[in-house]
Amino acid sequence: MSTLGNYCAFYVAEPFNPSSLGAHATRDFVYYNLLRSWKGKDSSFPFHDSHSSTYSVRDGSDWETTLKPRLRQRLRNSKNLILFLSSSTINSRALREEIDYAINSLYLPIIVVYPELSTKESLRSGETFSKKVKDLWSIIPVFRDSKKEVPVLHVPMDKEIIKKALNNTNFQLGSQKAPNDYFYN
Repeated sequence: MSTLGNYCAFYVAEPFNPSSLGAHATRDFVYYNLLRSWKGKDSSFPFHDSHSSTYSVRDGSDWETTLKPRLRQRLRNSKNLILFLSSSTINSRALREEIDYAINSLYLPIIVVYPELSTKESLRSGETFSKKVKDLWSIIPVFRDSKKEVPVLHVPMDKEIIKKALNNTNFQLGSQKAPNDYFYN
């Protein structure tokens, strides 16, 4: 098999927005596309899209027979999960499934990107996480309640910090990093 990828989890409305933009009109999807564009402009950018490891599916595909098995296959082809978590994120069935399977079945390390926060300092309040960050965890209870099982790196929406996180082998499958919440000082 080729290099394991980075699986991006983000909220997309269910069913997808019927406009001609479809998923592209969803804010969290825009952040995923930003990673893809950074990779497109700079082949050395360390993002390897797990979503491209299987063929695409139509928005209206059956959940149990097509969508869920495809998500799981993509996750099995991944070294970590990148979660875009913002105030516009919604606790959708797909997002719950992705996070639950990634953490509780595959034990994939998580890199949480906070698109509404632009600095390392904005994530913290002293030596712990800010109230804003902790409140965002509650949007997706399966993430909040399961993240203690894997190493989780929390980063702001900053290209260089995301690049550093993607290169950080402590947040890749098999790293032996202790399960906990981490951030860059």
